Amino acid sequence: MGFHTFPVDRADALEDPSRYRFCSREELLEMLDLDDDAVIADLGSGTGFYTTDVAPFVGTVHAVDVQSEMHDIHRENGVPSNVELVTANVSSLPFDDDELDGAFSVMTHHEYADEETMAELARVVRSGGRLVTVDWSADGTGEDGPSMDERFGCDDVTAQLEDAGFTVESVRDRPETLAIVARR
Repeated sequence: MGFHTFPVDRADALEDPSRYRFCSREELLEMLDLDDDAVIADLGSGTGFYTTDVAPFVGTVHAVDVQSEMHDIHRENGVPSNVELVTANVSSLPFDDDELDGAFSVMTHHEYADEETMAELARVVRSGGRLVTVDWSADGTGEDGPSMDERFGCDDVTAQLEDAGFTVESVRDRPETLAIVARR
């Protein structure tokens, strides 16, 4: 499976409120279930669509994206005071061991999911911390999102997380997407 990044020239699509039909702010917050002083990371934050939604409910959000151009757009949109923009690959995060209370990715797991990256997430998410993964499902129709050959199924994502030392707490297999909550 080849990994890619979202095209910067299509970044306006990342600000489209219709994205909420796949994962609402309320659902994401419910799955994260974090304290208001939590330190978390948005993995593949793009223009900050979900980062900005989550920021009022936690202490710090590290908006992680490998493309600095996405951070430029995020800055243009306005960055909440408790958000730190981090230009890094998810496979090589600039955080200390056990630094994060949690992390989440919305529609980006397929862009970075490999053994090295899962081990990196296990390194930076503290014991007891949550990792929420919402992504396009291999069982979907393919009408939205990336091509079917770039997607993972629930069993694949569950196995990736468990192999890295996470315990899967819930799996939501929806018509086009999946949502998995795991604890370190």
